[in-house]
Amino acid sequence: MGTTSTPAYDAHADWYEGFISGGGDYLRRVHATVEDLLGPGEGVCLDICCGTGAHATVPAGLGWTPMGVDLSGGQLRHASGRLPVTRGDATALPFVEASLPAAMCVLASTDMPDYPAMLREVARVLRPGGRFVHVGVHPCFVGAFADWGRHPSVIVDARYADRTRSFDSWNTSGVRVRVGAWHLPLADLVNATVAAGLRLLRVAEAGPGGVPDLLGLLAVREG
Repeated sequence: MGTTSTPAYDAHADWYEGFISGGGDYLRRVHATVEDLLGPGEGVCLDICCGTGAHATVPAGLGWTPMGVDLSGGQLRHASGRLPVTRGDATALPFVEASLPAAMCVLASTDMPDYPAMLREVARVLRPGGRFVHVGVHPCFVGAFADWGRHPSVIVDARYADRTRSFDSWNTSGVRVRVGAWHLPLADLVNATVAAGLRLLRVAEAGPGGVPDLLGLLAVREG
């Protein structure tokens, strides 16, 4: 995943394949959120930052034809058995303007130093009325600023305003201590979606014990 010039996941691709494949209830909630927002359709659904292709079954099950793009060759080794893939940068998608009916980006927003640039690319490659689904960690409750060690209480500190990359995490065996994460506050995410030329239609939250750890957005390209 990711859009940096050096793919952060290459060194962890085999580990991540096992990690995401064993995602259990968390992965089921991710997929249920994607399914709910994306809905049935036909044609290509581009899985941006597809990683190992772990989410391809969701659009396929809804009638879409999944296609993946990712910068990490290591991740794409695993993804290529699950969906057609191409290696590319999410901020410079290898597709012509207004060519796709749907796109999604799942659990990858924190892998990008410039997620708004990716949203602008989504708006460029989607057809008018084309659907875009974002599902990612909840920007208000998941990040270096959030301590889940006493869940169901979650402690959020002043680092919520820090938009730089961090390897800090209450979970010392997860993804973020390996590849780090860029934080995008909720207002920045919503404003960047609208500024890209996407019209926000729905927002969804999901999480255990009443505190959401996932945020989903459904938007369509205007025009």
